[in-house]
Amino acid sequence: MTRYVEISTELARRVRYGDLLPGGELPAIRGYGRELGATSSTIVRAYRHLADAGVITLVDRRRARVSTDGPIAAARLLEADRVFRLAGSDDPALQLLLCHAGPAVVPVGTRGSFHGLRALARGDADGAAIHLRHYTGVYNAPYARALLADQRPHLLHLWRREQGLLVPAGNPQRITGPADLARRRVARREPGAGTRVLLEQQIITAGTDPYAVTGPELTSHLEIALAVASGIADAALGLRATVTDLGLEFIPLIWESYDVVLGAAVLGAARPLIAAVNDPGVRAAVDAIGGYDLAAAGTLHPVNDQPASTTPGG
Repeated sequence: MTRYVEISTELARRVRYGDLLPGGELPAIRGYGRELGATSSTIVRAYRHLADAGVITLVDRRRARVSTDGPIAAARLLEADRVFRLAGSDDPALQLLLCHAGPAVVPVGTRGSFHGLRALARGDADGAAIHLRHYTGVYNAPYARALLADQRPHLLHLWRREQGLLVPAGNPQRITGPADLARRRVARREPGAGTRVLLEQQIITAGTDPYAVTGPELTSHLEIALAVASGIADAALGLRATVTDLGLEFIPLIWESYDVVLGAAVLGAARPLIAAVNDPGVRAAVDAIGGYDLAAAGTLHPVNDQPASTTPGG
């Protein structure tokens, strides 16, 4: 490895793991060169390499500081070639992101928010797409904090999406909300899916026993929408995005946050996914589906920096 790359790699590691903090000043070029037994020109090349990657900011010819997003940029620099294994929730728009990201992001495991969290806990995945409302009303952050407490957990916000009841055109059963689902044939996601959890939360809030709601259990949003469209079910809880081409009616209930939980060590590997959600073409394609809010899409936060607030409508 070229000497300046060795030096820049070591500095990137120190930034990523917190030995050099954002805003901190790097050693002076000449002094650092003497310390390492390297020429000043080698140190200059190392610093420029880090600056080009966004890890540091060159203040002037002699000084450099760790940039505000230095730890994230350092992770990206160090892990640029690693494949990111994504588990978790089913979502129609997520397929657009995966297609754009290409082979750098690989779906793994059984779909569902809880299944994704389990895969993450076992080390079988690097990130989990989830949409889980905590009893406090906060989405996703409490689960990330509990699961990845020793891994500096982050949330990559993909979007907010609208969930509601899917019913046939004309709403022949006169369903108006979760309280009307008892003794109806309701297409449900499988246990472990975030939408199944949301359905049961909504039913309990409406004062109804979740066990009074029965119907087929299916493994994707498309399948539950098809079940309603084909008459197998009277209703389902699902995404507004699934009703467009099936002639179904949508009774809105809630907007929920859809995020990817990941640890700080894999931020570099997540770069293609982050780039995909920030791509204008991908955003336009997701927006065209309907039922998505992309206002804060692509934002990445350490979980401890997440505001303790609820998602509107939740």
